[in-house]
Amino acid sequence: MNRSSSNVKAIVVALLLLVGLSNGQLQVGFYSKSCPNAESTVAAVVRQAAIADPTILPALLRLQFHDCFVRGCDASVLIKGGNNRAEVDNGKHQGLRGVEIIEGAKTQLESQCPGVVSCADIVVLAARDAVAFTGGPSFDVPTGRRDGKVSNLRDADVLPDVKDGIDVLRSKFAANGLNEKDLVLLSAAHTVGTTACFFLQDRLYNFPLPGGGRGADPTIPRGFLAELRSRCAPGDLNTRLPLDRGSEGVFDTSILRNIRNGFAVIGSDAALYNDTSTVDVVDSYSGLLSNFFGPYFRQDFADAMVRMGRIGVVTGGRGEVRKVCSKFN
Repeated sequence: MNRSSSNVKAIVVALLLLVGLSNGQLQVGFYSKSCPNAESTVAAVVRQAAIADPTILPALLRLQFHDCFVRGCDASVLIKGGNNRAEVDNGKHQGLRGVEIIEGAKTQLESQCPGVVSCADIVVLAARDAVAFTGGPSFDVPTGRRDGKVSNLRDADVLPDVKDGIDVLRSKFAANGLNEKDLVLLSAAHTVGTTACFFLQDRLYNFPLPGGGRGADPTIPRGFLAELRSRCAPGDLNTRLPLDRGSEGVFDTSILRNIRNGFAVIGSDAALYNDTSTVDVVDSYSGLLSNFFGPYFRQDFADAMVRMGRIGVVTGGRGEVRKVCSKFN
């Protein structure tokens, strides 16, 4: 083979590689050659942040959910607009935290591998690490996402809400290619973390009653209602309480047992026990024998996280790798 044909062959191979990247398939270890320390760098940033503030771990998990359920996992939630019209300005994102952790990891990665690691991948990696650091499963996540180029206020209207009934929740998950099992598993992320009384006010004091009028959600057991009201007085928007009563610091299936027994704190969690399809999933993980004979909650949760991380991903030339996560290039 002469030198000219060798050069042509090399160019063809390079072009094929570029086509593969632009068509964009996520893969585990996507940055193994282009930025070999990418995943360990993100993990180190998350670990350091958790030492200073352990509550940042469930916040990072929530951040991925909020990103992926709006336009897909494209880091659109990180964009800051000057006119309060960016996605993050939507009230559905109230209380969202962890953006500074993503930016901190991005800054380090830009110094190591400029223009290589996307903010969208950092969000997914940080959430994965947060799960592990709370005592949850460790698992691989495929990477190779690009950052989106759109961030609109109204796009976030599609996010699931604490007031949503089971039919609405199922519909919103189905719209993202997720089923009832995914709905239960991803809701079980509430095994760690807290919620603000803001998200409980309607359920405790302004719930539409079957016979007319408004009051407390009648499905809340009387003793538990008194407990919740003692923590969240009328008009209290800021006090925080655990989402997983009695086990908020441990990654386990306690949240599902609480849902089964009527001790769900927020309405959307309680709704999971209002439909046969989700009741069966909740019950399947709530038994003591499931740890030995399946279904295996930790593995299934990890699988659901990976599926969520594939929602609407932007790859190749359809996206970009931002230099700063909070603004487009």
